[in-house]
Amino acid sequence: MRKTDVTQHSLYSYRTLEERIPDAHPLRKLRVLVDGILANMNDDFQALYSRRGRPSIAPERLLRASLIQTLFSIRSERQLVQHIEYNLLYRWFVGMNLDEPVWNHSTFSANRERLFSEAMTQRFFAQVLRIAEWQSLISDEHFTVDGTMIEAWASVKSFTKKDGSGPPPSDEGRNATVDFKGEKRSNETHQSTTDPDARLYKKGDGDKSRLCYLGHALMENRNGLVVDATTTLASGTAERDAALIMAKRSVQKAGATLGADKGYDAAEFVKQLREEGVTPHVAQKKHSAIDGRTTRHAGYTVSIKKRKLVEEIFGWSKTIGGLRKARFVGLVKVRAQTTFTFAAYNLTRIATIFGWRLSAVVG
Repeated sequence: MRKTDVTQHSLYSYRTLEERIPDAHPLRKLRVLVDGILANMNDDFQALYSRRGRPSIAPERLLRASLIQTLFSIRSERQLVQHIEYNLLYRWFVGMNLDEPVWNHSTFSANRERLFSEAMTQRFFAQVLRIAEWQSLISDEHFTVDGTMIEAWASVKSFTKKDGSGPPPSDEGRNATVDFKGEKRSNETHQSTTDPDARLYKKGDGDKSRLCYLGHALMENRNGLVVDATTTLASGTAERDAALIMAKRSVQKAGATLGADKGYDAAEFVKQLREEGVTPHVAQKKHSAIDGRTTRHAGYTVSIKKRKLVEEIFGWSKTIGGLRKARFVGLVKVRAQTTFTFAAYNLTRIATIFGWRLSAVVG
């Protein structure tokens, strides 16, 4: 007999939120890692908040919610709050019960401002690395560096002359038509009115110019984890400059190798690396600064193969982590977003190494 499709709304639920999450769900183990990290950051959180006034959203919940936004490719705070409202898995991960009201999206964004500073995201990133170091997942001998474009939250229409002498829009309205064909525009004479830190940049010949930043990652070669990260203004030398900075502060062992693509094959860069005691394993151009003293070693070939792992970091960060386009305006905020996204990548990578199969759920 066919059963009638009648919906009976229950007044009470007899199952707790904890009971609704499967024991084998990968986010259960990830939650253990995240809770340990946040417990170690308690003193950092305490320093950010006043002892007086009305209680705000708990910083632990803000960071767990931000992690959910990154892991599950939720594109805005408004959508994130909507998902937490009806998704029991997200509620449980954030630490909310079934009946607890979810914050307004503007309240969430305002409260998260203080947490998404460069110092706090670096602290979170460092705590994730401590877990990897504790499990001996990080190499201190072999590294790879690379950079990627992060599209700024600004339209090319906002890129106007700094002195305000450009022609006005040809029509009215929110999305006015701007004709800049034939006009020579450069970062020296023009600036975005939406995001003044964004720079007009293109990766190579034939590519179109975009308002963007450059994100940089220093990867260890054993398991492909990010050990250092930063974001800079886009320029032709920014990748090599950032690589030197990260190598100085994160590559401590004398004789360690640093792999990179052909864009880093510059005589001055190679010379500076050697002065720091780092062996440059850079892919060779036609007229290369790398000679047979380096390429004759078997380790050079291994580094050239291993350096391709860094593309997985950028691929995950852009397709899943939402780093293809910045969510914030200004270099400081974009740098914090980049660091947090790479920390989330490291968490998923650690989970995969431990066999938690997080990739089967996330992305």
